[in-house]
Amino acid sequence: MKLVTLACSPLVLFLGVAYGQTAPAPLTFEVASVKVAGPLDPQKIMSGQQRIGKKVDKARVEYSSLSLDAFIMEAYKIKSYQLSGPDWMSGISAPRFDIQAKLPDGATEAQIPEMMQALLAERFGLKIHKETKERNTYALVVAKTGLKMKPYEAPAESPADDSNQGMKISGNMQDGKGITVKGGQDGGTYKVNMSPDMKSMRMEFSKMPMLALVEMLTRMVDRPVVDMTELKGDYQVALDLPMSAAMAMAGAMGAGAGSVPHGGPAIPEASDPGTSIFESVQKLGLKLEPRKGPVEIIVVDHVEKAPTEN
Repeated sequence: MKLVTLACSPLVLFLGVAYGQTAPAPLTFEVASVKVAGPLDPQKIMSGQQRIGKKVDKARVEYSSLSLDAFIMEAYKIKSYQLSGPDWMSGISAPRFDIQAKLPDGATEAQIPEMMQALLAERFGLKIHKETKERNTYALVVAKTGLKMKPYEAPAESPADDSNQGMKISGNMQDGKGITVKGGQDGGTYKVNMSPDMKSMRMEFSKMPMLALVEMLTRMVDRPVVDMTELKGDYQVALDLPMSAAMAMAGAMGAGAGSVPHGGPAIPEASDPGTSIFESVQKLGLKLEPRKGPVEIIVVDHVEKAPTEN
């Protein structure tokens, strides 16, 4: 009689994998501190006393003065139009938080969103579910007239890397020279000029990828903008905007007058921005075409306004 050694059989191995193992624990920050931040203060932002954004330094990550919606978008790698949650999470009056965390040994920056998911669930009791909805969108495409944007040109002499040192701001919007912002996440610069009659604004970006452009446009129109340009790399972008659109974008980003915009969900059912935004996009050699398609949405089922204690 031939004996079968079950311990080594493929069936037993399969059953051991299927029934004998538990799912791996979610990846978490080794140490994390969550503190309530003060409200946005335009003067402190202009003087550099208040930082807004994310800084990664090797195994340490710091978030400064961000609202909960920004953290959720970071955690689930979604855009503002893909998030549905309570109104108090976003806007200029939304509670803001500073988070400092240490990555576990061997973890990479690409794994931070997964760790942020675990932190939000543990400290804010975040519960979500996903839905796919058919929604009206704008497809950003290259116009038939051809692309008119110029590719990003790196400075002849590269300055010290400011990409993780926050934003440095100079100038003002009333002297005709505008505000120049250096640094930020991509190391590029942008300049803002407000018209003397305060009815329009010109924004000039030295370095902008298409994903950043569609995110910004989404905040100014009445539906999500989807990148269908197939353009790679970074470009020099200049947009002339009506003040109503600029203020809608600032409100959607949770920024006050005179402050530097930062992440937050687009305001629902934004008012008609007029034709000037579409015309400004056309000057770039691009076009916004009305479309309809499926969009995956993160729906917040539950989240606490205050975190548990450190």
